[in-house]
Amino acid sequence: MSEDDGLIGAYILDGKGGGQAITWAGMDIAAPPESTQWFHFDRNGSGVESWLREKSGLRALQVDALMADETRPRVVFMDNGILMTLRGVNLNPGANPEDMVSLRIWIEPTRIITVRLRRLMAVNDVREKLEEGVGPKSTIDVLRLLAAGLVQRVNPVLDDMNDEIDELENDMVENPGADIRHRLKDLRRQAIALRRYLAPQREALSRLYTEDVGWIDKEYRMAFRETADQGVRIVEDLDAMRERAAVIQDELTNRTAEHMNRNMYTLSVVAALMLPLGVITGMLGMNVGGIPLSENKGGFAIIMGLLGIIVALQIIIFRRLKWI
Repeated sequence: MSEDDGLIGAYILDGKGGGQAITWAGMDIAAPPESTQWFHFDRNGSGVESWLREKSGLRALQVDALMADETRPRVVFMDNGILMTLRGVNLNPGANPEDMVSLRIWIEPTRIITVRLRRLMAVNDVREKLEEGVGPKSTIDVLRLLAAGLVQRVNPVLDDMNDEIDELENDMVENPGADIRHRLKDLRRQAIALRRYLAPQREALSRLYTEDVGWIDKEYRMAFRETADQGVRIVEDLDAMRERAAVIQDELTNRTAEHMNRNMYTLSVVAALMLPLGVITGMLGMNVGGIPLSENKGGFAIIMGLLGIIVALQIIIFRRLKWI
């Protein structure tokens, strides 16, 4: 098996936490009675779609859902099986966590098929547990571990986002000159992108314990309920982050408006001080006869003194009016 042909891993579960790895050829051989199988594919592999359509026994509708270009988290119950699409944060090197990776799942009592678009750490965690002999014991156990792993992998990303918004709030007080707007824009974009998929994923996980599926035991229903509750908490945290980001944005807007108002007020006071001076000097500069002090050698000093007195009187008046 290789990622080029699309088969990432195929196992026959032993019901004790371990499993036997098989190849493409082994998948075509009839499985032993009561055996449980897990097939994990890369959607871009060359042999995946043909195997799903010709040898998996799935209907065209189910194969189309597993191979779809665009997906959103959802769950559909059909043909004694469950068709699910879940999303996980993208923790691949150089990727943005909010660029969430889809995992398409078809699960039956004795078989589970998962199809990825890109590498998911949560799936690798389950495969490692299976190889160590402490992994899933049934198909529904595989789904439980996958769902829990996808949700738990979001927590470190949320912690980083909470740390970032704490720093933004601190910079608002201690370092207002920092590049807060750009960082805030990135944080809000990340929160919106994560919530876009995690909110419907929460609803999909909730349906796993509310729907009456005979081969899902009460123990697993409770596990899915716990995972769904964690999804609720994550969505609530994202909503809280968006609200905190909105408060920071409002504070930035208020500070900008206050700064502009202060500047406009200063300019208005300066203009009010200069207005009578401009009127007087404009009248004295008219090119007509009878201009006062035009023949007096000390006229300039007298006019400058008069203007100084006027400015002083204006300042006194403005202070009494509490304009300055």
